[in-house]
Amino acid sequence: MSTRGNTRGVVYVHSSPSAVCPHVEWAISGTLGARVELKWTAQPASPGQLRAECGWRAPSGTAGKLASALKAWPMLRFEVTEEPSAGVDGERFCFAPGLGLWHGRTSANGDIVVGEDQLRALVSMTRGGESLAHKLDELLAASWDEALEPYRHAGDGAPVTWLHQVG
Repeated sequence: MSTRGNTRGVVYVHSSPSAVCPHVEWAISGTLGARVELKWTAQPASPGQLRAECGWRAPSGTAGKLASALKAWPMLRFEVTEEPSAGVDGERFCFAPGLGLWHGRTSANGDIVVGEDQLRALVSMTRGGESLAHKLDELLAASWDEALEPYRHAGDGAPVTWLHQVG
């Protein structure tokens, strides 16, 4: 496998019903082109649900493909991150039931990057005050962070499996 254009990231499946876990593994396997077996553990923030996470190394843009594959199950809670690589911003995708999929670019330290054009459009569409604050919260994924935070903390210390795309 060529390392040109490769980056790495992590898939965090914060909660999944046990019956969906094999489908999650198949979706990740299909995206990475290699068989994936995740180590599923109980999700204390949601009894009866399971959680898993895995690191991956593959070409830039893989995070979007992974998020697209996982959003097929609207009961999942997940995040997919991709580290910045030469000439390519990092990315973060968050999914929570009722909120859907959020996507943002990230800097080298993981902060969400809001572009100049996004800010200009935001300011032109809002009249300031509470409306502006609400739109900024959307750009910065505040609702997704609020929905996912209890699941993130419940996974502290959980094992991470590293995966590599083949081909």
